[in-house]
Amino acid sequence: MVVLKGVKLSDVSKISISLILGGFVIIGVSFYFFAELAEEVMEKEPLIIDKLAINMMNNIQQAWLGNAFGMITEAGSVLWLSIASGLLLVYLLFISDKSKWVSVYFLVNMLGISLLTKVLKLAFERKRPDILEKYDGTGFSFPSGHSTGAIVFYGFVIYIVFITNMKSSVKWILNSFLGLLILLVGLSRVYVGVHYFSDILAGFSFGLAWLLICILALEVTLWRQQRRQKKKQEALFS
Repeated sequence: MVVLKGVKLSDVSKISISLILGGFVIIGVSFYFFAELAEEVMEKEPLIIDKLAINMMNNIQQAWLGNAFGMITEAGSVLWLSIASGLLLVYLLFISDKSKWVSVYFLVNMLGISLLTKVLKLAFERKRPDILEKYDGTGFSFPSGHSTGAIVFYGFVIYIVFITNMKSSVKWILNSFLGLLILLVGLSRVYVGVHYFSDILAGFSFGLAWLLICILALEVTLWRQQRRQKKKQEALFS
């Protein structure tokens, strides 16, 4: 494919592959920890942190706040993240001057977390505090798909912004906004009543772990690619 010109499978080092595989292990271990907490919630009473979060959200219920969180929660929906991912992929492949490996690892980042989230939801089968189709509040609850999706997508955008040549002040503004958006998406799921707070913590924890593993693997791959190009240039002038 023309869009993948310059990308060689050999650029993926054993270290990168190990990092990706290791990422699954780290995520699995972390999810197991949260699964133990979820088991307590399902068999006994909700966790204290969940009860506190529910009480807090009930105390601040306002019509305008409900409308605001109703819109914010869509920023983590499957539909929106799919559209946004497609647009970002087009940008990375056809407009950006960054290596095409950025596109490859972005796909790994998004598809990987989607698969893991679905598998783990089926594995733990935690029921939601409320079923609301309006807010994608169907299926199982643990972990929060909106939270995992938001942190891996917007987190990768934060990474892209960070490696661009924008002014530092602009980077801070954009990335602060994206960071706040990630947190608000998670809180919105509790506010609209379709998730427990522990679901959100689980989503953020695993999403962040997977995101960092993908970025680290990408950086190693880019380093190897740059090193190969440098050796070629040195060979030409030697």
